[in-house]
Amino acid sequence: MDPAATDREKARIFKKVGMRILPLLILSYGLAYLDRVNISFAKLQMQSDLGFSEAAYGFGAGIFFLGYVLFEVPSNLLLARIGARRTMSRIMVLWGLASAAMIFVHDERTFYILRFLLGIFEAGFGPGLLYYLTLWYGRTHRGQVMATVLLASPVAGVVGGPLSTAIMAGLNGALGLAGWQWLFLVEGLPCVALGVLLFLVLCDGPEQAPWLTEAERALIRADLAEESGGQRHDGFSRALRDPRIYALAFSYFCMIAGLYAVSFWLPTLLRSGGISETFTIGLLSALPYVVAVATMQLVARRSDRSGDRYGYSIAGCFIGAAGLAATGAALGNVPVSLAALVVATAAIYSAYTVFWTIPADLLRGTAAAGGIALINSIGLLGGFISPTVIGTIRDATGSLQGGLAAIALALAAGGVVLILLRRRQAVPA
Repeated sequence: MDPAATDREKARIFKKVGMRILPLLILSYGLAYLDRVNISFAKLQMQSDLGFSEAAYGFGAGIFFLGYVLFEVPSNLLLARIGARRTMSRIMVLWGLASAAMIFVHDERTFYILRFLLGIFEAGFGPGLLYYLTLWYGRTHRGQVMATVLLASPVAGVVGGPLSTAIMAGLNGALGLAGWQWLFLVEGLPCVALGVLLFLVLCDGPEQAPWLTEAERALIRADLAEESGGQRHDGFSRALRDPRIYALAFSYFCMIAGLYAVSFWLPTLLRSGGISETFTIGLLSALPYVVAVATMQLVARRSDRSGDRYGYSIAGCFIGAAGLAATGAALGNVPVSLAALVVATAAIYSAYTVFWTIPADLLRGTAAAGGIALINSIGLLGGFISPTVIGTIRDATGSLQGGLAAIALALAAGGVVLILLRRRQAVPA
């Protein structure tokens, strides 16, 4: 077949694939992020209602990630055996129920237990979704596709602030429930319905897709087979012995620490700057994510065209670190601190998006499922450390500045490790 005709046919097929699988994956990932971080808006009411300290809130927000980490690798290895449809459906139904059950929080103990359970039930969803994309898309398409799916996270941030605060303000006191209880109920139960839908319509890969012809499957297989360059691990045990996996995990840990410094503390930062209206806080909280949405797409396209995965991720780490440090230095001045946080959020999300093309290029097969989960598991500990550190420092000092500075240093360290890894990396960027 003429190469130009083949390229046109591939473009048609991948458009068809995208229309079939991406809307569901994007919606699922967006709801996952929303249910993970809506605690930051619930805090505006529930902290005073239940008498939580900043440290207790930070620990409860972060303990989600301990449950997630403990069960993530087993969940992803199970996905490779039983398929994406069963795994993602099970995860969404259980986490939706756990999120809705947050209405029963009445003290620190129940807060910690339910957040921990939410992490256990969601374990494996993010890396499982990324692994699922590697079954459909080769290296030349993967960066843009991953950016499109991961875009759901900042889009959920755009929608989540106004939506969450509107629910809290509009339903506060209805049927005897506080606004924060309605927040968990309204944003948790749709995940259960979506989980059932995934089970009914998702397929485990191209070979199981009834809406593809055999010729279309053959072109997808050919596109995946074209991937070349460097050592790629087929077995999970071999991936476990590769120090590059742990270097990537450390850098991801630093990025996640930065992301959740923003996600869990942005509403608190705005309130401490003098903004008291809950819905206004929700609207302003959307601004960093609006900019991140546009920046992620631009960086992903440039990364795909240039093939430079490391460079864009490294730059995002350093720019994000500078933005967080500037945010802390400008606390109390809402316009300046918010502008700095907008820059930091866009930079960290861009680094995070491009980052996931690196392990996807390095791993395949069982190693891709388990290796991506391992990187994500270690990295997500940053989601536990970040809010815990910031909450503890704020209780001790009365300010968010010290905590933000600590996370900024971590982001810079993540960038340094990526620089060192790129110099030693045998696989071309």
